[in-house]
Amino acid sequence: MFNIITRRTLLEYCDAYPQARTALLEWYHQCNSNNFKNFNELKKTFSTASIVGDDRVVFNIMGNHYRLITRIVFEYKTVQIKWFGTHNEYDKIDALTIQYKK
Repeated sequence: MFNIITRRTLLEYCDAYPQARTALLEWYHQCNSNNFKNFNELKKTFSTASIVGDDRVVFNIMGNHYRLITRIVFEYKTVQIKWFGTHNEYDKIDALTIQYKK
C-alpha cells in the first residue's frame, strides 16, 4: 500500500477537472491497493505509465486526455502528486521540474 502525498491535492484536481474525477479516484485506489516494489511491477497495472527523470512517473488518465505527474519512491512506498492537467497543458510544462502550486 502506498502513501499518497497529499490526498487533498488529488481532490483539488478532481474539483478543477470534474470530468476526470472518476478516473483520478480510480488511479488513487489502484495505487492504494497495490504493493509495487519497482517500476516494472507498477507498469503491469499502469501499462501507459512513463518514467521521466530519476523518480518521476507520468500517468495517462482517461485514455491519454489527461496527464498526472508524480514522484514515486518505491523503497518508502510514497507517491507525491506534482501536477495534473490536460494533454495540451502537459505539452507546455517541464515534467522534470514542475511542482504543485496552490
